Amino acid sequence: MMDWDKLRVFHAVAEAGSLTHAGEVLNLSQSAVSRQISALEESLGVPLFHRHARGLMLTEQGEQLYQTAKEIFAKLAMAEAMLVEGRETPKGPLKVTTTVAFGSQWLTPRLKSFLDLYPEITLTLLLDDDDLDLSMREADVAIRMSPERQPDLIQRHLTTISTSLYAAPGYLKEHGLPESIEDLANHRLVVYGEDGHPPFPDVNWLLRLANAAGAVRQTLTINNTNGIYRAIKDGLGIGSLPDYIVPEDGSLIRVLTQVDGPKVPAYFLYPEELRHSKRIAVLRDFLLKQVEA
Repeated sequence: MMDWDKLRVFHAVAEAGSLTHAGEVLNLSQSAVSRQISALEESLGVPLFHRHARGLMLTEQGEQLYQTAKEIFAKLAMAEAMLVEGRETPKGPLKVTTTVAFGSQWLTPRLKSFLDLYPEITLTLLLDDDDLDLSMREADVAIRMSPERQPDLIQRHLTTISTSLYAAPGYLKEHGLPESIEDLANHRLVVYGEDGHPPFPDVNWLLRLANAAGAVRQTLTINNTNGIYRAIKDGLGIGSLPDYIVPEDGSLIRVLTQVDGPKVPAYFLYPEELRHSKRIAVLRDFLLKQVEA
């Protein structure tokens, strides 16, 4: 039977990549960590790390053990979370991930009200246009802009986001107001580009329509919705924006109002194992009320 203390030390070293950093996490000396790793390697009869001047690198056998240990500790963390859920008041850590733009522009401004309602929940917000792995507990909840096909996740439709074309008043004064897609040939377009992880499908719908009409003259590519918003607001061109990011102060003007962009569904997702979580339930219900307001 493998020693749990040694496995815990091994997992910390594999995560940290060095004995010193792992010792800081575990509150152990570097020599104590080294002895535990050496004892584990001796008991298994295989080397787990390559040692070099820049730190430690997992061997093939070490990588196999690390993946197993990672799954074990993820499930232990989930079990701990479920035990916490047995308490009457929603309490404890809750890790939420969503896209950078939606998280910073729509979700973050609403979190004060949520935390005022549930002060014993410790919230962590991870903003990333790449999808984090909920099954490995990289996050507890995800808000995503495309339906999830992973079978062990529960999915609830949260809202539908509209997208439209906008420009700054100063830009339109200088370059004129387009009246058709063909008129875009006289304008600079601000587009997302061919990034491998767009925030929602068909994010480059403007470029697709303009190309079909032969109306692409010049483009500025920015692989971030917040960046596209800033570029449009600063008068760099015409671009597509989701409705939640557009200010109501008249600093942007909708153009080609006869052209509607994609309707983007947003989904609230969490692992099947957390279906009884009170923390997730209260966040889900809170956000559903927010989108209905």
